[in-house]
Amino acid sequence: MSTADKSHYNSRVTPYVFSCWILAAFGGLMFGYDIGISGGVTGMDEFLMTFFPSTREKLHAHENNYCKYDDEMLQLFTSSLYIAALVASFFASKACSLLGRRPTILMASLFFIAGSIFCGAANAKWMLIFGRVLFGIGVGFGNEGSGQYPLPALGDSWDPLVANLINYGTAMMKHGWRVSLGLAAVPGLILFIGSLVITETPPSLVEMGKEMEARAALQKIRGVDNVDAEFQQIVTGCEQAKQVKRPFKKLFKKSGFPALFISTIIQVFQQFTGINAIMFYAPVLFQTLGFKSDASLLSAVITGLVNVGATFVSIYAVDKVGRRKLLLQASVQMFISQVAIGAILVTHLKATGTLDKVLAAIVVVLVCTFVMSFAWSWGPMGWLIPSEIFPIETRTAGFAFAVSTNMIFTFIIAQAFLSMLCHMRAYIFFFFSAWILIMGLFVVFLLPETKGVPIELVEERVWKQHPVWKKFFKDEGKETTD
Repeated sequence: MSTADKSHYNSRVTPYVFSCWILAAFGGLMFGYDIGISGGVTGMDEFLMTFFPSTREKLHAHENNYCKYDDEMLQLFTSSLYIAALVASFFASKACSLLGRRPTILMASLFFIAGSIFCGAANAKWMLIFGRVLFGIGVGFGNEGSGQYPLPALGDSWDPLVANLINYGTAMMKHGWRVSLGLAAVPGLILFIGSLVITETPPSLVEMGKEMEARAALQKIRGVDNVDAEFQQIVTGCEQAKQVKRPFKKLFKKSGFPALFISTIIQVFQQFTGINAIMFYAPVLFQTLGFKSDASLLSAVITGLVNVGATFVSIYAVDKVGRRKLLLQASVQMFISQVAIGAILVTHLKATGTLDKVLAAIVVVLVCTFVMSFAWSWGPMGWLIPSEIFPIETRTAGFAFAVSTNMIFTFIIAQAFLSMLCHMRAYIFFFFSAWILIMGLFVVFLLPETKGVPIELVEERVWKQHPVWKKFFKDEGKETTD
């Protein structure tokens, strides 16, 4: 914010605010736990023998290194969650508007707990897939409800680490995969408790006509009594939002295109970095490189540690360095890492055989540098930027589009990656590198900086000042509000 803006918005960090940050992060944490846990259990022999025996036979035969896990149903085990989350995100958007964010988060936790019970107790593929669908509904509601609270990206980063540690510990246990999948109930339970404690967001309360509660909530969140200027700005913004009875129609008007395009294309780019291909299937990928089962899980734990550490860098740097600089720096680092991995595998990992220990260690380091750069940039920015660039009247609808776009492209990558790895082999890393190059150009020419810009002023300070996007607002006065 400008100096003038800061003078009106008094605040201080209180223990309550900090607890809200952590509890709200569990919305993203549920998503992150799934990313780590699904990749780990697909590398467990007992799990494969129970549900995918043909894949297990490939592992113990002299099969093509790149094709050992090429099984569409195995990929559906991972990807079914995301198509369910896609559909659920639209219902979650409506729930946020009608009920508020806190009840939406509560529903997310219940779906996630139910999903963990089905998956942990599964003795048939339909139970396994149905549990994953319930997980997906929980993710859709959780991302929509908690995405506009602080720190969801922190949960997204350290929960895969927790999941990898659990997988490493359960890999040698009888029915260890049941423990891994069943323990997903724990973050769901914590989020359930948190949803009963956190304060509903002031804009949501104002939209529901509860202005006194909204002021009290704002005072509690800010930790000060004098919130008049900020509260009045929220009320004004919500009154303007009420004039738009059909936010999705408003979203598709000419002036709504820049925010809609930016928020959705960022989700596409986030998935085509290849991050979820690596995070979903890290143990599988490391086994392809020649690591044994326990060593591959340990390598996944190492990348998880890197992911967590780098996310803290993002929390510290995002409002000091700015969004664009973080994204550009990371694009360069990710591009170099992916090209280097591809080059090593093309020249040294053939259809049969393994990498020598030195090259395998170098690949692990390169994966870590890739994950590191993603975790302080395209990971958290993929959720932060969409929450900043929509005006209040279309913010919920716009964020729903961002979440659903993320889910559908996550589904595509999760469903296709192992088959792509089989057919493209090491060249898949050059495929992702090409996308990263396009992403960097996108940031240079099309992505505006939103650091320090209040949501209420984003149209005036961001869109109307951008050399490309300002032309979408020239005829704004001619557009009617529904």
